[in-house]
Amino acid sequence: MKEEDKIFVTQPAMPPLDEFINSLTEIWDNKILTNNGPFHIKFEKALADYLGVNNISLFSNGTLALITALQALRITGEVITTPFSFVATTHSLWWNNIKPVFVDIEPDYFTLDPEKIEAAITPQTTAIMPVHVYGNPCKMARIQEIADTYGLKIIYDAAHAFGVKQNGSSVLKGENLSILSFHATKVFNTIEGGAIICPDEKSKKRIDYLKNFGFAGETTVIEPGINAKMNELQAAYGLLQLKSVDNYILQRKVVTELYRQYLRDVSGIAFFDDISGIDHNYAYFPITVDVKKYGRSRDDLYEKLKSHNIFGRRYFYPLISQFPTYRGLASSSQYNLPVATKIANQILCLPIYPHLPHADVERICNIIIKFKQS
Repeated sequence: MKEEDKIFVTQPAMPPLDEFINSLTEIWDNKILTNNGPFHIKFEKALADYLGVNNISLFSNGTLALITALQALRITGEVITTPFSFVATTHSLWWNNIKPVFVDIEPDYFTLDPEKIEAAITPQTTAIMPVHVYGNPCKMARIQEIADTYGLKIIYDAAHAFGVKQNGSSVLKGENLSILSFHATKVFNTIEGGAIICPDEKSKKRIDYLKNFGFAGETTVIEPGINAKMNELQAAYGLLQLKSVDNYILQRKVVTELYRQYLRDVSGIAFFDDISGIDHNYAYFPITVDVKKYGRSRDDLYEKLKSHNIFGRRYFYPLISQFPTYRGLASSSQYNLPVATKIANQILCLPIYPHLPHADVERICNIIIKFKQS
């Protein structure tokens, strides 16, 4: 097959090139490339308005946003988190010299299981870092109740949750910090990029200082900060993306519904349906493969699709807790994480992006169906 015949798990949605060139011309004319330039200011406001939040701080990427959020809240000691996520979630703790404590996930939507959190709390626990996996919101009310009881902070890794709403309100709103990623693989991208959603202006001001070396003025550095600012090219790109993101999400929804239609009655293949009260962003289409019912393992299906130039992703496999840096932790034992271990061995994300041809969705599903029957 030709290179262009390959179907990858995702492809970035991009704004019209001529519009981006117009923005670049403006940047070239004003010669401001970074440091809170005019496009940065416009984008930050437009993004806050779109998401329905009051305070947002833009970052060059989501990982630096996570690292800075932990610094902003002065988190130390131990943080309870999930092993079923992208490694950046836990790496941000490690870079802050914080010990991750892994807790199992719940089996319905693969987010942190609130009922397992309390047993993992120790005198060294200072915070909880849950993840809205695949854009499925965590059980936020229960997690907040536990945090309030034990005096813990919460930082939500909301990298998958751009635009997701619960009962009409953004899951990013509230008294906690939420972190977004605008990586090229995400529903909304600025090529690279990220943001911290802040509960108030005071939090935003501190975060803005921290992402700019700690500068609070021309000659005043309040504490050791980092360089994590979003530049003008990313911000200009992001402004253009905001014009189309609702359409991108609608196109993703159509692809999702096609997958559901074709795979609904395939024994051994399971997937999420929409959650009542949730406005989804359809960021991913994960399936789980039950080897006993499907007759083939997840890895068998993964390799079969690859043989047809279809590149799904075992997302998330292996668990973070199984990587060398973390596998020695007591909380990393698979006996402590039975649900996460099971799902990691069954999960496969199928290709999804706004411009994925419907004929390709049908072809992918036909391969899955026929492979079970062969």
